[in-house]
Order: sequence, then structure tokens, then C-alpha cells
Amino acid sequence: MEFEVVQGDIAAQSADALVNAANTSLRMGSGVAGALKRAAGSGLPDEAVAKGPVDLGGVATTDAYDLDAEYVIHAAAMPPGGESTAESIRDATRNALAEADALDCESVVLPAIGCGIAGFDFEEGVRLICEVIRDFEPSSLTDVRLIAYDDDSYETIRRVADEVRS
Repeated sequence: MEFEVVQGDIAAQSADALVNAANTSLRMGSGVAGALKRAAGSGLPDEAVAKGPVDLGGVATTDAYDLDAEYVIHAAAMPPGGESTAESIRDATRNALAEADALDCESVVLPAIGCGIAGFDFEEGVRLICEVIRDFEPSSLTDVRLIAYDDDSYETIRRVADEVRS
């Protein structure tokens, strides 16, 4: 499927669903989880933990609270304190897209799941994510955005996405 690469703060995006790069406990720490937690207001971290733990590569959905979205889909690409793998990144991305589609979402914003604190090589992880998005066949999703927080990651994601699309 088609997707767009955007730059910015995921917590400032407007979409039906925002994807959190989670660990299997669904405890929200720093990075993407921290940005979403700060912007959502109270309730999001407690609801997320109450839905966990999930299997590696699994997802759980919560309300989006004060975020400009209906849902936050927590995609677990790593165990707490552990590292992500190619398989866990693929599974978490595929399951996040499938969950958004099952919720009849038209739009979803995904970060580079498993490529930050989870320790996986950024460029390789982004390639896996782009391949999963490209190969996904949605029933409701029409607006899929892969978001980069800063200039360096944006350039890498944009370049890799262009390579995967061609």
C-alpha cells in the first residue's frame, strides 16, 4: 500500500490512530511513549499497563485521551529492558496496521517501531517497517504515515522508503 514519510512530533499528529513503540509490559517510558504520555494527559499510561502484558510483536489499543486521535495502538517490538529483532519489528508493524484496519481507521501514524531504545539498527529496521507497510492490504486504511522526529532520521526514512517503493 502507499504511505507517506513525515517529520514531526507523533503526539502532535492528527489521525484515527497513533502507534506507540512499546515494550511487552506496555509501561510507557521515554521516546515515542514519553511524547504520547505527556500530550495525552492522565489516564493513558494506566490504561496501557492494564491492557498488558502482550506477546512480543503484539498490540493493545487504548483511548487516545487528549491526543488528536481516536486510538493509541501500542505495538510491542521489545521486551522490557531488552532489544527488538527483525521478526518482532515486522510482527509489531503488521499487527499495528491490522489493528488499525480492524478498527475501521482510515489514517494511522507509525514511528520507527523497535529502532530507538530497543537497539535495532535504524536503517535496517526502517526498511523492514517500510516493506511491511508496502505489502499490507488494507480494507479501511487509506492514509498511512511513517513519522521521523528529527532531520537526520527523516532523511534516512525518506531515502529507505523511496528505495522500498521502487
